[in-house]
Amino acid sequence: MNTAIHNRLTALCAKPISQCENKELYSALLKLVQQEADMHLQPVTGRKLYYISAEFLIGKLLSNNLINLGIYEDVRACLAENGKSLAEIEEIEAEPSLGNGGLGRLAACFLDSLATLNLPGDGIGLRYHCGLFRQQFKNELQHEMPDTWLSDDCWTVRTQKTYPVQLAGKTYNARLHQLSVTGYEGRTNMLNLFDLDSIDEAIISEGIAFDKEQIDKNLTLFLYPDDSDEAGRMLRIYQQYLMVSAGAQMILEECVQRGCNYHNLADYAAIQINDTHPSMVIPELSRLLEKQGIAFDEAVEIVTNTCAYTNHTILAEALEKWPRSYLDKIVPQLMPIIEKLDKIARNRTTDESTAIIDQWNTVHMAHMDIHFSHSVNGVAALHSQILKDSELKHFSALYPQKFNNKTNGITFRRWLLKCNPELADLIEQNIGSGFKKDASELEKLLSFTDDIPFLARFAAIKLENKAALAEWLHKNQGITINPMAMFSIQSKRLHEYKRQQLNLLFLIHQYLEIKAGYKPAVPLVSIFGAKAAPAYVVAKDIIHALRVLSRVIENDLQVVPWLQVVFVENYNVTAAEKMIPACDLSEQISLASKEASGTGNMKFMLNGAVTLGTMDGANVEIAQQVGEENIYIFGASSNQVIHRYEKGDYCAREWVEADPNLKRAISFLTGEEMLKYGQAENMKRLQNELINKDWFQTLPDFNAYVVRKQQAMADYARDPIGWLKKCLTNTAKTGFFSSDRTIAEYNRDIWKL
Repeated sequence: MNTAIHNRLTALCAKPISQCENKELYSALLKLVQQEADMHLQPVTGRKLYYISAEFLIGKLLSNNLINLGIYEDVRACLAENGKSLAEIEEIEAEPSLGNGGLGRLAACFLDSLATLNLPGDGIGLRYHCGLFRQQFKNELQHEMPDTWLSDDCWTVRTQKTYPVQLAGKTYNARLHQLSVTGYEGRTNMLNLFDLDSIDEAIISEGIAFDKEQIDKNLTLFLYPDDSDEAGRMLRIYQQYLMVSAGAQMILEECVQRGCNYHNLADYAAIQINDTHPSMVIPELSRLLEKQGIAFDEAVEIVTNTCAYTNHTILAEALEKWPRSYLDKIVPQLMPIIEKLDKIARNRTTDESTAIIDQWNTVHMAHMDIHFSHSVNGVAALHSQILKDSELKHFSALYPQKFNNKTNGITFRRWLLKCNPELADLIEQNIGSGFKKDASELEKLLSFTDDIPFLARFAAIKLENKAALAEWLHKNQGITINPMAMFSIQSKRLHEYKRQQLNLLFLIHQYLEIKAGYKPAVPLVSIFGAKAAPAYVVAKDIIHALRVLSRVIENDLQVVPWLQVVFVENYNVTAAEKMIPACDLSEQISLASKEASGTGNMKFMLNGAVTLGTMDGANVEIAQQVGEENIYIFGASSNQVIHRYEKGDYCAREWVEADPNLKRAISFLTGEEMLKYGQAENMKRLQNELINKDWFQTLPDFNAYVVRKQQAMADYARDPIGWLKKCLTNTAKTGFFSSDRTIAEYNRDIWKL
């Protein structure tokens, strides 16, 4: 037993460990971690990064922090010797509701890597009380409930710091809460989260409904409040300005304390704007510098040299733009600044498409970011090229020196050491521990691709993880699945461009083929995890269809031995940590050109899954790393897709009428089997969407998807050794996709900390 750990835990609990309830031990461990984290705080002497993001999907922190601090095994052993289980204690922890999808998880990985690389870099965001929402299913339909998580025993620490923020002529005091971010054998940085003391969760009525105009009570209740009405859209602006105004004040305060005279701010601060949500930091920082007596032109130059912008998508819905009238009402102090920024931008080019304020009095946030940041990066090689060649080509021509690529990455310590410890142990036993700090060392695993005993253990660990997922699903959702089947997993935000509907059509096709007597090469369990935005009707219809199909299959004794469909309720980081190690086939099937990068694809390959995907986002670079024989690529290229959009001649109905299998699958949506369990309104609407619109070109890729997926199933069944070699190659080649590499590149090329 580690005596020091034992004594410290006993002191924190104020009684013997063996006599403690798990909740008492969790509270004590939280304090122990905080004490250890504080010992790794380091003074900042030069430039410091401030990473501003609307979301940080950090997941449960206890075990991850214990690993990073190097005390996980000591704590686990100490608890075990006192009859306690660290795994059971961790179940008490509520998952912080501070993010939703890949954007937030990337931000969390980046903070981890910054601290691991001993780089001074803090996050800036909002302390949401109820997150996006907690997903529940009733009658196979998604329902949204508040995802509350804040308690006395949570990782955020309330400070005495407040910053005044002017919103619609009223002053609000933004309270700073801090959460320690521990690096692996590195430093401790901070995630700075702003909130209002006046927030009142009691105003939430049915589901996640609340009065959107009670700003003092609702401002930080939810991440991405429903913006289907004007009040919801305006609330987004309220949130964003609270974040950037309080954040900008904190940045200036910290820099001045370190010796900054405002004129040399760029020597003390690097600000990364993560997507367009924090864009107002540019005019806000310019305004604050003017208040310090700095001339406007100089203030703009300082801000430009300080700020950098990351673009995460080409989707118009995410390239935020707001009616000027909204900003006039909510942030009138910013509009004179934005007007002057627009004038500067217009003086640089006659191209109206690059204006910040367009002829319809709409304010384009991404345009402001590009004009007044010194760096603009995409997040995968293909995505960055599309930005330069297509979506942002006018800006690229104007500022060629600004545009660069930084392919996303993951913190493999969390996604291997934390969620797949048996595989991590196997790797360490055979190639040493160096990979924990340098993921490129995973390539040493390639020497084991012909080592049958190693492959056998590799396969056994995968089966253990599949059995663990099956047990977890049975415990949490009452679902029974076959661990001996092939597990195909598509877990990500539900959006038509990610094309869960393509997977749906395949599963219907597979169901009908089995009914017709054509058995697949291997039983398939198809697992989904996804939330749909509350106002995104078609996305919710896709979830409904998948849930209903699972009911149809589970009640069909002819089909269920060969096919199962599972939709995991309330998908989050905790669920991901169960699902990813159990995956055989990673579904990355977005429409080519639409997925900027993806990071789920990286987590799956790290854990020995083979990718089935389009040449989209980081799939392109995954294919380059692993070789075409170790990935299943299908579908139209990004150039073909872009060309089809430009021509505007795509007609979904023609594809349906020309393909009997497609027609059969789409017709099945409103057939008696589905309507026995499903809602006719939802099914008919989804069917009409596919036949009459199909904006994300699902149908042209259907046959290629069927062929490649069935090929993967056949390879899995008929060549198990060959399949294991593919899996091991994927794990071995994940090193490039470490967020440590990504952060090192950001620092080398942009931040220069």
